[in-house]
Amino acid sequence: MLIQAFTVFLILALLYVVFSIRIFREYERGVLFFLGRFYNVTGPGLRFVWLWLFQMVRVDLRTVVLDVPTQDVISRDNVSVKVNAVIYFRVLDAERAIIQVENYHMATSQLAQTTLRSVLGQHELDEMLSEREKLNSDIQEILDKQSDAWGIKVSNVEIKHVDLDESMIRAIAKQAEAERTRRAKIIAAEGELQASEKLTEAARIMSGHSQAMTLRYLQTMLDMSNEGSRTIFFPLPIELLEALKAIGGNKPTG
Repeated sequence: MLIQAFTVFLILALLYVVFSIRIFREYERGVLFFLGRFYNVTGPGLRFVWLWLFQMVRVDLRTVVLDVPTQDVISRDNVSVKVNAVIYFRVLDAERAIIQVENYHMATSQLAQTTLRSVLGQHELDEMLSEREKLNSDIQEILDKQSDAWGIKVSNVEIKHVDLDESMIRAIAKQAEAERTRRAKIIAAEGELQASEKLTEAARIMSGHSQAMTLRYLQTMLDMSNEGSRTIFFPLPIELLEALKAIGGNKPTG
């Protein structure tokens, strides 16, 4: 009987030791509690966690990619949009991640959702579409600051999609078309202004040189003849027109 009891005891002791063995990977940490009180954080490798005396919680220290569900956001200019994002975070302090918050994955996800709505709601739609990098940085900074008490480090935030309804897409397309039309008119007006300035300068120079004016007339006739036109134009000096006008104005009326 004694031998049998000793054998049973030896088997139970061996099983106790075997089941107390824990192997931690390089990216894992174990938060140990001794009879409910925090004991320490154990590192990677082979560890003994004695059953019934110690309780252990594994913590993964790798970067977690968390997909933030689509959120309904109302911008500062009262435009309703649907926005989703992705955040990258990791546990820096395993003790705080387990003790300070019940579920750090869920807590980080909920915090990301509320922060996303809060930050984007302070900006207009144009800013959401054109200043995405700045918004990513603002959201990341707020999340990192608030999750620091949990031993969490938020390293990056990326807004993936900003979805609009069809009516808003059409309105933006019309606005873009109107903007392109406005720019085209401005460019055309600037071209006309520059051309008129150059023409005015050329006319001023040519008005003081009658030979230049004659050469211009001849060049115009040459260009017209090359186009195959059958109409013949003869240049009439402007001085002759002014003289005829003066004579017509001095003609006596009877």
